[in-house]
Amino acid sequence: MPLTQVAIKNAKADDKAVKLFDSGGLFLLVQPAGGKWWRYKYRFAGKEKLLALGSYPDVSLAQARERHAQARKTLAEGKDPGEVKKIEKRLTLVRHENSFEAVAREWHAKRSQAWTPKYAANSIHRMESNIFPKIGGRPIAEITPPELLAALRVIESRGAHDLAHRLQQLCGQVFSYAVAAGYAERNPVNDLRGALTPAITKHNAYLKAAELPEFLQKMAAYDGVQTRLAMKFLLLTFVRTGEVRGALWSEIDLPKAEWRIPAERMKMRDPHIVPLSRQAVALLEQLKPLTGYGDHVFPSQHKPSGSMSENTILYALYRMGYHGKSTGHGFRATASTILNEHGFRPDVIERQLAHAERNGVRKAYNHAQYLPERRKMMQWWADYLDDAAKPSRIQRRHRTC
Repeated sequence: MPLTQVAIKNAKADDKAVKLFDSGGLFLLVQPAGGKWWRYKYRFAGKEKLLALGSYPDVSLAQARERHAQARKTLAEGKDPGEVKKIEKRLTLVRHENSFEAVAREWHAKRSQAWTPKYAANSIHRMESNIFPKIGGRPIAEITPPELLAALRVIESRGAHDLAHRLQQLCGQVFSYAVAAGYAERNPVNDLRGALTPAITKHNAYLKAAELPEFLQKMAAYDGVQTRLAMKFLLLTFVRTGEVRGALWSEIDLPKAEWRIPAERMKMRDPHIVPLSRQAVALLEQLKPLTGYGDHVFPSQHKPSGSMSENTILYALYRMGYHGKSTGHGFRATASTILNEHGFRPDVIERQLAHAERNGVRKAYNHAQYLPERRKMMQWWADYLDDAAKPSRIQRRHRTC
Protein backbone atom coordinates (compact mmCIF):
# COMPACT_ATOMS: atom_id res chain seq x y z
CA MET A 1 0.00 0.00 0.00
CA PRO A 2 1.35 3.43 -0.89
CA LEU A 3 2.51 5.65 1.93
CA THR A 4 0.32 8.39 3.39
CA GLN A 5 1.21 11.62 5.15
CA VAL A 6 -0.28 10.32 8.38
CA ALA A 7 1.77 7.11 8.28
CA ILE A 8 4.96 9.06 7.61
CA LYS A 9 4.27 11.55 10.42
CA ASN A 10 3.49 8.83 12.96
CA ALA A 11 6.31 6.48 11.94
CA LYS A 12 8.77 5.65 14.74
CA ALA A 13 11.62 3.17 15.20
CA ASP A 14 12.55 1.49 18.46
CA ASP A 15 15.89 -0.37 18.48
CA LYS A 16 16.33 -0.89 14.73
CA ALA A 17 15.69 1.22 11.68
CA VAL A 18 12.32 0.75 10.00
CA LYS A 19 11.62 0.83 6.25
CA LEU A 20 8.23 2.13 5.07
CA PHE A 21 7.78 1.26 1.39
CA ASP A 22 5.81 3.36 -1.09
CA SER A 23 6.08 1.81 -4.57
CA GLY A 24 8.63 1.01 -7.27
CA GLY A 25 11.48 0.73 -4.78
CA LEU A 26 10.85 4.08 -3.01
CA PHE A 27 10.87 3.84 0.79
CA LEU A 28 11.26 5.95 3.92
CA LEU A 29 14.04 4.86 6.29
CA VAL A 30 13.10 5.73 9.89
CA GLN A 31 16.05 5.77 12.31
CA PRO A 32 15.81 5.05 16.06
CA ALA A 33 17.18 8.55 16.74
CA GLY A 34 14.19 10.04 14.90
CA GLY A 35 15.64 10.84 11.48
CA LYS A 36 13.57 9.97 8.41
CA TRP A 37 15.34 9.52 5.04
CA TRP A 38 13.98 8.89 1.55
CA ARG A 39 15.70 6.08 -0.36
CA TYR A 40 15.26 4.42 -3.76
CA LYS A 41 16.28 0.79 -4.06
CA TYR A 42 17.09 -0.32 -7.60
CA ARG A 43 19.29 -2.70 -9.57
CA PHE A 44 21.85 -1.64 -12.14
CA ALA A 45 24.20 -3.97 -14.05
CA GLY A 46 23.07 -6.85 -11.83
CA LYS A 47 23.86 -5.04 -8.56
CA GLU A 48 21.45 -3.76 -5.94
CA LYS A 49 21.94 -0.06 -5.17
CA LEU A 50 20.45 2.72 -3.05
CA LEU A 51 19.91 6.34 -4.05
CA ALA A 52 19.45 9.02 -1.38
CA LEU A 53 16.54 11.35 -2.21
CA GLY A 54 16.65 13.68 0.81
CA SER A 55 15.21 13.76 4.34
CA TYR A 56 11.68 14.22 5.64
CA PRO A 57 10.13 16.75 6.27
CA ASP A 58 12.55 18.85 4.15
CA VAL A 59 11.52 16.67 1.21
CA SER A 60 7.79 15.96 1.25
CA LEU A 61 6.13 12.76 0.04
CA ALA A 62 5.15 14.45 -3.23
CA GLN A 63 8.68 15.73 -3.80
CA ALA A 64 10.17 12.33 -2.98
CA ARG A 65 7.87 10.73 -5.57
CA GLU A 66 8.97 13.31 -8.20
CA ARG A 67 12.64 12.57 -7.54
CA HIS A 68 11.90 8.84 -7.58
CA ALA A 69 10.12 9.16 -10.94
CA GLN A 70 13.08 11.07 -12.42
CA ALA A 71 15.50 8.45 -11.14
CA ARG A 72 13.42 5.64 -12.68
CA LYS A 73 13.38 7.52 -15.99
CA THR A 74 17.19 7.79 -15.86
CA LEU A 75 17.40 4.06 -15.13
CA ALA A 76 15.09 3.30 -18.07
CA GLU A 77 17.51 5.22 -20.31
CA GLY A 78 20.24 2.76 -19.34
CA LYS A 79 22.04 5.11 -16.94
CA ASP A 80 22.84 4.58 -13.27
CA PRO A 81 20.85 7.22 -11.28
CA GLY A 82 23.46 7.16 -8.51
CA GLU A 83 26.36 7.90 -10.89
CA VAL A 84 24.36 10.60 -12.68
CA LYS A 85 23.71 12.29 -9.33
CA LYS A 86 27.43 12.15 -8.45
CA ILE A 87 28.36 13.72 -11.78
CA GLU A 88 25.79 16.49 -11.35
CA LYS A 89 27.07 17.17 -7.85
CA ARG A 90 30.66 17.42 -9.11
CA LEU A 91 29.61 19.76 -11.93
CA THR A 92 27.72 21.99 -9.49
CA LEU A 93 30.77 22.09 -7.24
CA VAL A 94 33.07 22.90 -10.17
CA ARG A 95 30.74 25.69 -11.34
CA HIS A 96 30.74 27.34 -7.92
CA GLU A 97 34.45 26.81 -7.28
CA ASN A 98 35.24 28.34 -10.67
CA SER A 99 33.89 31.79 -9.94
CA PHE A 100 34.79 34.63 -12.27
CA GLU A 101 37.22 36.03 -9.70
CA ALA A 102 38.94 32.67 -9.13
CA VAL A 103 39.41 32.08 -12.85
CA ALA A 104 40.48 35.70 -13.46
CA ARG A 105 43.17 35.42 -10.79
CA GLU A 106 44.34 32.10 -12.24
CA TRP A 107 44.52 33.69 -15.72
CA HIS A 108 46.34 36.73 -14.33
CA ALA A 109 48.91 34.59 -12.51
CA LYS A 110 49.78 32.81 -15.76
CA ARG A 111 49.69 35.82 -18.13
CA SER A 112 51.37 38.38 -15.86
CA GLN A 113 54.70 36.57 -16.13
CA ALA A 114 54.99 38.05 -19.64
CA TRP A 115 53.99 41.58 -18.57
CA THR A 116 55.79 44.45 -16.92
CA PRO A 117 55.15 44.57 -13.14
CA LYS A 118 53.33 47.90 -13.52
CA TYR A 119 50.93 46.60 -16.19
CA ALA A 120 50.30 43.40 -14.22
CA ALA A 121 49.47 45.37 -11.06
CA ASN A 122 47.20 47.80 -12.93
CA SER A 123 45.29 44.98 -14.63
CA ILE A 124 44.37 43.11 -11.46
CA HIS A 125 43.67 46.36 -9.56
CA ARG A 126 41.14 47.43 -12.22
CA MET A 127 39.40 44.07 -11.89
CA GLU A 128 39.37 44.23 -8.09
CA SER A 129 37.93 47.75 -8.08
CA ASN A 130 35.35 47.45 -10.85
CA ILE A 131 34.49 43.89 -11.88
CA PHE A 132 34.95 41.54 -8.91
CA PRO A 133 32.44 43.41 -6.68
CA LYS A 134 29.78 42.93 -9.40
CA ILE A 135 30.31 39.44 -10.82
CA GLY A 136 33.40 38.09 -9.06
CA GLY A 137 31.47 35.54 -7.02
CA ARG A 138 29.36 34.25 -9.90
CA PRO A 139 30.22 30.91 -11.56
CA ILE A 140 32.02 31.93 -14.72
CA ALA A 141 30.09 29.42 -16.83
CA GLU A 142 26.78 31.07 -15.88
CA ILE A 143 27.62 34.72 -16.60
CA THR A 144 25.51 36.05 -19.47
CA PRO A 145 26.26 38.92 -21.90
CA PRO A 146 23.59 41.22 -20.31
CA GLU A 147 25.01 40.53 -16.85
CA LEU A 148 28.54 41.45 -17.92
CA LEU A 149 27.27 44.49 -19.83
CA ALA A 150 25.47 45.72 -16.71
CA ALA A 151 28.76 45.61 -14.76
CA LEU A 152 30.58 47.50 -17.52
CA ARG A 153 27.86 50.12 -17.80
CA VAL A 154 28.31 51.01 -14.13
CA ILE A 155 31.86 52.06 -15.06
CA GLU A 156 30.60 53.81 -18.19
CA SER A 157 28.04 55.76 -16.14
CA ARG A 158 30.93 57.43 -14.28
CA GLY A 159 32.18 58.80 -17.59
CA ALA A 160 35.13 56.36 -17.56
CA HIS A 161 34.54 55.19 -21.14
CA ASP A 162 38.15 54.25 -21.84
CA LEU A 163 38.33 52.19 -18.62
CA ALA A 164 35.08 50.41 -19.52
CA HIS A 165 36.55 49.39 -22.89
CA ARG A 166 39.82 48.27 -21.29
CA LEU A 167 37.95 46.13 -18.78
CA GLN A 168 35.77 44.66 -21.51
CA GLN A 169 38.98 43.61 -23.25
CA LEU A 170 40.43 42.13 -20.04
CA CYS A 171 37.20 40.24 -19.33
CA GLY A 172 37.29 38.89 -22.88
CA GLN A 173 40.74 37.47 -22.24
CA VAL A 174 39.60 35.89 -18.97
CA PHE A 175 36.61 34.24 -20.67
CA SER A 176 38.76 33.00 -23.57
CA TYR A 177 41.05 31.38 -21.02
CA ALA A 178 38.03 29.90 -19.22
CA VAL A 179 36.76 28.32 -22.45
CA ALA A 180 40.19 26.88 -23.25
CA ALA A 181 40.57 25.49 -19.70
CA GLY A 182 37.09 23.96 -19.68
CA TYR A 183 35.62 26.29 -17.05
CA ALA A 184 33.08 27.78 -19.47
CA GLU A 185 31.59 26.91 -22.84
CA ARG A 186 31.50 30.35 -24.47
CA ASN A 187 32.84 33.89 -24.25
CA PRO A 188 29.99 36.40 -23.62
CA VAL A 189 32.23 39.35 -24.53
CA ASN A 190 31.87 38.35 -28.18
CA ASP A 191 28.23 39.45 -27.97
CA LEU A 192 29.06 42.91 -26.59
CA ARG A 193 30.66 44.44 -29.68
CA GLY A 194 29.27 47.93 -30.12
CA ALA A 195 27.33 47.84 -26.84
CA LEU A 196 29.52 50.41 -25.05
CA THR A 197 29.84 54.08 -25.88
CA PRO A 198 32.97 54.55 -28.05
CA ALA A 199 35.92 55.92 -26.09
CA ILE A 200 37.58 59.07 -27.38
CA THR A 201 41.28 58.35 -27.85
CA LYS A 202 43.55 61.03 -26.43
CA HIS A 203 46.94 61.09 -28.08
CA ASN A 204 50.05 62.39 -26.38
CA ALA A 205 50.79 66.00 -27.24
CA TYR A 206 53.76 66.19 -29.59
CA LEU A 207 55.90 68.73 -31.39
CA LYS A 208 55.38 69.53 -35.07
CA ALA A 209 58.37 69.96 -37.37
CA ALA A 210 57.98 73.76 -37.38
CA GLU A 211 58.10 73.81 -33.56
CA LEU A 212 61.35 71.86 -33.27
CA PRO A 213 63.87 74.75 -33.78
CA GLU A 214 62.52 76.79 -30.87
CA PHE A 215 62.15 73.70 -28.68
CA LEU A 216 65.73 72.62 -29.33
CA GLN A 217 66.95 76.12 -28.43
CA LYS A 218 65.08 76.01 -25.12
CA MET A 219 66.26 72.47 -24.40
CA ALA A 220 69.89 73.50 -25.01
CA ALA A 221 69.47 76.31 -22.48
CA TYR A 222 67.90 74.11 -19.78
CA ASP A 223 70.03 74.37 -16.63
CA GLY A 224 69.86 70.77 -15.35
CA VAL A 225 72.68 68.94 -17.15
CA GLN A 226 71.55 65.37 -16.56
CA THR A 227 67.90 66.16 -17.27
CA ARG A 228 68.84 68.10 -20.42
CA LEU A 229 70.92 65.19 -21.69
CA ALA A 230 68.13 62.74 -20.87
CA MET A 231 65.65 64.83 -22.90
CA LYS A 232 68.06 65.04 -25.81
CA PHE A 233 68.84 61.31 -25.68
CA LEU A 234 65.10 60.58 -25.60
CA LEU A 235 64.57 62.77 -28.66
CA LEU A 236 67.51 61.18 -30.51
CA THR A 237 66.37 57.60 -29.82
CA PHE A 238 62.56 58.15 -29.56
CA VAL A 239 62.12 55.13 -27.30
CA ARG A 240 59.58 55.17 -24.47
CA THR A 241 60.37 57.43 -21.51
CA GLY A 242 60.63 54.50 -19.09
CA GLU A 243 63.20 52.81 -21.31
CA VAL A 244 65.47 55.88 -21.15
CA ARG A 245 64.97 56.28 -17.41
CA GLY A 246 65.90 52.66 -16.80
CA ALA A 247 68.83 52.58 -19.25
CA LEU A 248 71.89 50.73 -17.91
CA TRP A 249 75.48 51.26 -18.98
CA SER A 250 75.76 47.48 -19.39
CA GLU A 251 73.15 47.66 -22.19
CA ILE A 252 75.17 50.15 -24.22
CA ASP A 253 78.03 49.24 -26.56
CA LEU A 254 79.69 52.52 -27.53
CA PRO A 255 82.24 50.99 -29.96
CA LYS A 256 79.38 49.29 -31.86
CA ALA A 257 77.13 52.33 -31.41
CA GLU A 258 74.28 50.13 -30.16
CA TRP A 259 71.90 50.13 -27.24
CA ARG A 260 70.37 46.69 -26.62
CA ILE A 261 67.35 46.85 -24.33
CA PRO A 262 66.44 43.45 -22.83
CA ALA A 263 62.91 42.06 -23.19
CA GLU A 264 62.01 42.47 -19.53
CA ARG A 265 62.36 46.26 -19.83
CA MET A 266 60.30 46.58 -23.00
CA LYS A 267 56.54 47.16 -23.02
CA MET A 268 56.00 44.37 -25.55
CA ARG A 269 58.49 42.03 -23.79
CA ASP A 270 60.60 41.79 -26.92
CA PRO A 271 64.35 42.67 -26.91
CA HIS A 272 65.03 45.87 -28.81
CA ILE A 273 68.10 47.29 -30.58
CA VAL A 274 68.56 51.05 -30.80
CA PRO A 275 71.27 52.04 -33.32
CA LEU A 276 73.10 55.04 -31.86
CA SER A 277 73.87 58.01 -34.09
CA ARG A 278 77.17 59.84 -33.79
CA GLN A 279 75.35 62.50 -31.79
CA ALA A 280 73.91 59.91 -29.38
CA VAL A 281 77.34 58.35 -28.87
CA ALA A 282 78.86 61.80 -28.23
CA LEU A 283 76.13 62.52 -25.67
CA LEU A 284 76.82 59.25 -23.82
CA GLU A 285 80.56 59.93 -23.84
CA GLN A 286 79.82 63.33 -22.30
CA LEU A 287 77.63 61.66 -19.68
CA LYS A 288 80.02 58.80 -18.84
CA PRO A 289 82.24 60.81 -16.43
CA LEU A 290 79.11 62.06 -14.64
CA THR A 291 77.17 58.81 -14.13
CA GLY A 292 79.45 56.01 -15.34
CA TYR A 293 80.34 55.12 -11.74
CA GLY A 294 76.97 53.37 -11.30
CA ASP A 295 74.62 51.06 -13.17
CA HIS A 296 72.14 53.62 -14.50
CA VAL A 297 72.88 55.96 -17.36
CA PHE A 298 70.42 58.43 -15.82
CA PRO A 299 70.46 57.74 -12.07
CA SER A 300 68.19 59.25 -9.46
CA GLN A 301 69.55 62.46 -7.95
CA HIS A 302 68.33 61.38 -4.53
CA LYS A 303 69.12 57.67 -4.71
CA PRO A 304 72.19 56.92 -6.89
CA SER A 305 71.37 53.19 -6.98
CA GLY A 306 67.99 53.93 -8.55
CA SER A 307 66.89 55.40 -11.88
CA MET A 308 65.73 58.90 -12.77
CA SER A 309 62.29 59.83 -11.41
CA GLU A 310 59.26 59.07 -13.57
CA ASN A 311 58.25 62.75 -13.81
CA THR A 312 61.68 64.37 -14.23
CA ILE A 313 61.43 64.84 -18.00
CA LEU A 314 57.74 65.78 -17.90
CA TYR A 315 58.31 68.50 -15.28
CA ALA A 316 61.29 69.81 -17.23
CA LEU A 317 59.02 70.21 -20.27
CA TYR A 318 56.52 72.07 -18.08
CA ARG A 319 59.23 74.47 -16.89
CA MET A 320 60.26 75.05 -20.51
CA GLY A 321 56.69 76.15 -21.29
CA TYR A 322 55.45 72.96 -22.99
CA HIS A 323 52.68 71.98 -20.58
CA GLY A 324 49.95 70.46 -22.77
CA LYS A 325 52.11 71.00 -25.87
CA SER A 326 54.49 68.08 -25.62
CA THR A 327 55.42 65.08 -23.49
CA GLY A 328 58.44 62.81 -23.49
CA HIS A 329 56.30 60.09 -25.04
CA GLY A 330 55.23 62.62 -27.66
CA PHE A 331 58.81 62.62 -29.04
CA ARG A 332 57.93 59.27 -30.61
CA ALA A 333 55.05 60.83 -32.57
CA THR A 334 57.28 63.74 -33.62
CA ALA A 335 59.94 61.41 -34.98
CA SER A 336 57.44 59.04 -36.61
CA THR A 337 55.58 61.87 -38.35
CA ILE A 338 58.71 63.53 -39.73
CA LEU A 339 60.36 60.26 -40.80
CA ASN A 340 57.20 59.18 -42.62
CA GLU A 341 56.96 62.58 -44.33
CA HIS A 342 60.56 62.22 -45.54
CA GLY A 343 59.95 58.87 -47.22
CA PHE A 344 61.37 56.31 -44.79
CA ARG A 345 59.66 52.96 -45.05
CA PRO A 346 56.78 52.58 -42.54
CA ASP A 347 57.90 49.04 -41.62
CA VAL A 348 61.35 50.34 -40.70
CA ILE A 349 59.91 53.17 -38.61
CA GLU A 350 57.47 50.85 -36.82
CA ARG A 351 60.24 48.37 -36.03
CA GLN A 352 62.37 51.14 -34.56
CA LEU A 353 59.40 52.31 -32.50
CA ALA A 354 59.20 48.72 -31.15
CA HIS A 355 55.49 48.46 -31.74
CA ALA A 356 53.75 45.13 -31.19
CA GLU A 357 54.39 42.32 -33.63
CA ARG A 358 51.16 40.34 -34.10
CA ASN A 359 52.89 37.31 -35.58
CA GLY A 360 54.40 35.32 -32.70
CA VAL A 361 57.04 33.61 -34.84
CA ARG A 362 58.22 36.89 -36.37
CA LYS A 363 58.26 38.51 -32.93
CA ALA A 364 60.91 36.07 -31.71
CA TYR A 365 63.38 37.24 -34.36
CA ASN A 366 62.44 40.80 -35.28
CA HIS A 367 64.59 42.77 -32.81
CA ALA A 368 67.33 42.97 -35.48
CA GLN A 369 64.95 43.36 -38.42
CA TYR A 370 65.84 46.12 -40.94
CA LEU A 371 68.90 46.99 -38.82
CA PRO A 372 71.05 48.48 -41.64
CA GLU A 373 68.14 50.70 -42.74
CA ARG A 374 67.44 51.64 -39.16
CA ARG A 375 71.06 52.73 -38.64
CA LYS A 376 70.84 55.06 -41.64
CA MET A 377 67.47 56.38 -40.48
CA MET A 378 68.65 57.10 -36.93
CA GLN A 379 71.69 58.99 -38.25
CA TRP A 380 69.48 60.97 -40.64
CA TRP A 381 67.18 61.85 -37.73
CA ALA A 382 70.08 63.07 -35.56
CA ASP A 383 71.40 65.18 -38.46
CA TYR A 384 67.90 66.54 -39.02
CA LEU A 385 67.74 67.64 -35.38
CA ASP A 386 71.15 69.29 -35.65
CA ASP A 387 69.99 71.20 -38.70
CA ALA A 388 66.75 72.24 -36.96
CA ALA A 389 68.78 73.61 -34.03
CA LYS A 390 70.85 75.97 -36.19
CA PRO A 391 70.33 79.69 -35.40
CA SER A 392 69.27 80.36 -39.00
CA ARG A 393 66.39 77.90 -38.67
CA ILE A 394 65.29 79.46 -35.39
CA GLN A 395 65.41 82.97 -36.85
CA ARG A 396 63.44 81.81 -39.89
CA ARG A 397 60.83 80.31 -37.57
CA HIS A 398 60.39 83.63 -35.76
CA ARG A 399 60.12 85.58 -39.04
CA THR A 400 57.25 83.38 -40.26
CA CYS A 401 55.27 83.58 -37.00
